[in-house]
Amino acid sequence: MKKGLFIFLIFCFSLTIISCSDEEEESTTDTTAPVIAEVTAVTTPTTNTTPNYTFSSDEAGTITYGGSCSSGTTSATSGNNTITLVSLSEGTYSNCTIIVTDAAGNASNSLAITSFTVSNPLFVAVGDNGTIITSSDGTTWTSRTSGTTEKLRGGAYGKSTLVVVGRSGTILTSSDGTTWTSRTSGTSNFLGNVTYKNSTFMAVGKSGTILVSSDGTTWTSKTSGTSKDLWGITYGNSTWVTNGDNGSIFTSSDGTSWDNRTSASGTTEELNEVIYENSTFVAFGNNGTIRTSSDGTTWDNRTSGTSNDLLGGTYGNSTFVTVGGNSVGGDGTILTSSDATTWTSRTSGTSNKLKGITYGNSTYVTVGNNGTIFSSTDTNTWTSRTSGTSEHFRRVFYKE
Repeated sequence: MKKGLFIFLIFCFSLTIISCSDEEEESTTDTTAPVIAEVTAVTTPTTNTTPNYTFSSDEAGTITYGGSCSSGTTSATSGNNTITLVSLSEGTYSNCTIIVTDAAGNASNSLAITSFTVSNPLFVAVGDNGTIITSSDGTTWTSRTSGTTEKLRGGAYGKSTLVVVGRSGTILTSSDGTTWTSRTSGTSNFLGNVTYKNSTFMAVGKSGTILVSSDGTTWTSKTSGTSKDLWGITYGNSTWVTNGDNGSIFTSSDGTSWDNRTSASGTTEELNEVIYENSTFVAFGNNGTIRTSSDGTTWDNRTSGTSNDLLGGTYGNSTFVTVGGNSVGGDGTILTSSDATTWTSRTSGTSNKLKGITYGNSTYVTVGNNGTIFSSTDTNTWTSRTSGTSEHFRRVFYKE
């Protein structure tokens, strides 16, 4: 009897210990999920294909990536975590997410990485005999096969597409600046320039030619209402502006119906370029002609201080810049202005006529006759670059 009671007591005691152990285990189970938050977003746009991203977590754990982004870092610590995203191609990344799962299997909130864009910068210079050369920095240039011997006169970038235009209605497109594809323009007229503004490519040329495209591939002709040769095209202040021979200026709100503003230009000189920057239209022409306007309708005469032809213009780092030369193909003219009203002559370091200029990646690049290329970071000091060709360049443009 005593022995049986003793066994019964031992059995009850064992059950008590097991019960207490189970209660203790249940009370220490981790059910709290990590909380993560963005600390430093990816700079946008960025030219870095392996950008860093920093987020915080209040627990250590395993990182899971979602969307189009990933990283070689798969473990998070408590505190701030900086990860390096794997090599990304050019494009916009808006669906990337991060989740941290702790050792107990609790998954954090899904952290959406702020949208960012990766861009591969590229300067593109075009000219005679189908010449196209490209550069990522404006310093080192590489020749590209255009597939044409036509004179190329203008270029633009938009909708992830490079577009170049030229003589005989030539239109070429490329996604990377290396491989170029010929497109049907529907005209044999010389196309003088092209721009991408207001979600539209617009090209202009001889005999009042105007073409528009949403993608750079399929083009539609528009009626300009003039037979004058058109050489410049831009968009700003809800207005398209094109200019050309004999001081011609035309404006449009929709790119279809055009109004003649030539009488307002106050000149019969050929107008070679028009840009819209810093809330100002600026037209550049022969014999040192510069005209400015806030609306494209009323134009003011500006004193350039030169009688040379002004062929190209750009704006960057709060500075307007125009380039040109004399009628025999020389002089290397460069003028700068902070307001497009008062202009200052700069020393270019070349005797060749300069025909095109652009600004990108904190660098001005100008091109001209005989394969001339110069670059500058401040418009004061210009450095000659090797183009690898003696062909005349007409324009240079930049894609971010």
